[in-house]
Amino acid sequence: MRESKFQAKLIKDIKERLPECIVLKNDPTYIQGIPDLAIFNNERWAMLEVKKSADASHQPNQDYYVEKMDHMSFSRFIYPENRDEVFSDLIDYLED
Repeated sequence: MRESKFQAKLIKDIKERLPECIVLKNDPTYIQGIPDLAIFNNERWAMLEVKKSADASHQPNQDYYVEKMDHMSFSRFIYPENRDEVFSDLIDYLED
């Protein structure tokens, strides 16, 4: 599956599950390595770096920012192979 198709379906699923949330696609040229998606729900926020597969390469700084933002809130790499687990953890975190 292409990353763009996976990302579009993921955004749709997030909005269906959390209809009041805001999902933003981040500009990859602004700060290199910032995760692809920012999700805001009530007073909580999360970041997701979308990959087409578990073995897709990581760009410089992606691991750094995913880890840093996970310490601040919730941040993960998400790809088809871990989608269900990460999606469930994301929803649990944002609904609390």
